[in-house]
Amino acid sequence: MRNEESGFTLIELLIVIILTSLFTSLIMFFTFNYWRYGYLISADLDTFVTRLNAGDFLRETIGTSTGFISQNSLSDPHPANPVSTGSNFWIIQHAIPGNVPIGASGTTTPLLYYRRFSRNSSGSFIFNGAQPYEDEFVLYLDGTTKQLLQRSIANSSAAGNRTVTSCPKALATASCPADKVVASDIASIDRRFFSKSGNTVDWTSAYDSNIGTYVGPDYPTVEVLELTLNISKKAVFQKSNTTQSSTIIRIALRNT
Repeated sequence: MRNEESGFTLIELLIVIILTSLFTSLIMFFTFNYWRYGYLISADLDTFVTRLNAGDFLRETIGTSTGFISQNSLSDPHPANPVSTGSNFWIIQHAIPGNVPIGASGTTTPLLYYRRFSRNSSGSFIFNGAQPYEDEFVLYLDGTTKQLLQRSIANSSAAGNRTVTSCPKALATASCPADKVVASDIASIDRRFFSKSGNTVDWTSAYDSNIGTYVGPDYPTVEVLELTLNISKKAVFQKSNTTQSSTIIRIALRNT
């Protein structure tokens, strides 16, 4: 009687292993690239939404302000960049155009200070005689979180003021909420200042020897602000910040 042999030969087994490995590699390659592309699209959408939300917020809050200031006059219990140690006042700013880069982790960079009329819970102005009280606000860059944030400083003399003084996130409480996040993944912000006629403000007309730079006629002459938010985001499965975008926000001050 003849014994019949069954099963695979060594060559057939090798062919199966090679083909299986090849198809598995192709499936993994296309799957990984699909995920990678999806995360890139998600990062692009995140920055797009950030730009839209930041533009809407800044136009509303700055456009209806009563103007820019060089330094807060209301006491801030937690200034991130004080004019001196132990001070309750932020470092002095001037209307000098240029690029403001995000700082290193652990650093804070002030961008702009401005005022708004104090309002009560129904939205009505709170008056001090014939003039409304004013709250103050600070826009600053956080080098740790790469965010643009807003600090609110409420005028304590305005009875029924709906504005509440805010605090750094690490110090936030029920009575002192965390500073508002305006935009995330910030790389830098460009500033330019204009008059309503469209001319740039001449910041070289006056020199401040204390800081060693020109300060010009300063903020009272600024009627239009232009901010360019430069955003940089790293998607999942990426080694570098592959999503790069910028948005220009031009704001005319209505109360100046």
